[in-house]
Amino acid sequence: MSGSDEGQRILGSLGASNGAGVVRMEDRFDTDVDDVWAAITEPQRLARWLGEVDGELRVGGTYRFHFTTSGAEGTGRVEECEPPRRFLVRHGIERPEAHVIEVTLEADGDQTILVMEQRGMPLTHIAAYGAGIQIHIEDLGAHLAGRETEGDADARWSELESGYAPLAADVG
Repeated sequence: MSGSDEGQRILGSLGASNGAGVVRMEDRFDTDVDDVWAAITEPQRLARWLGEVDGELRVGGTYRFHFTTSGAEGTGRVEECEPPRRFLVRHGIERPEAHVIEVTLEADGDQTILVMEQRGMPLTHIAAYGAGIQIHIEDLGAHLAGRETEGDADARWSELESGYAPLAADVG
């Protein structure tokens, strides 16, 4: 799965919808759907690989977040939730450019395929969003494999952003 031994592996694709950026990530993890679901929805598990998330984690509920690696923080709202397969949140609702994040999980034998799509970010920063979101997916992979997150996040961000830049140039 994800990790520094894979070098410049790009997990995502970039696009646009209604003049805003779309980042789509897909990865496969060597664990079952229930384990991945718990890692992406339970605050105590999120704290181990992503950051602090607290609040009403139910449909219609709001939450506050602070992501450790990126320093991003704000408020979101749970729009849809179908455990353990899919959720959709509106992220950064205190800003005019709130993003929609949709995550789906699918079992494939004893592995889980995660697809995450984030929509609504500015097209001018889509390569940076691609890099940042991929780092979060890599950190999730490390957590699921029982490893600590690896390396210098700023260096990894720069490396990935240069990998996403050609993809961003094709988005218009």
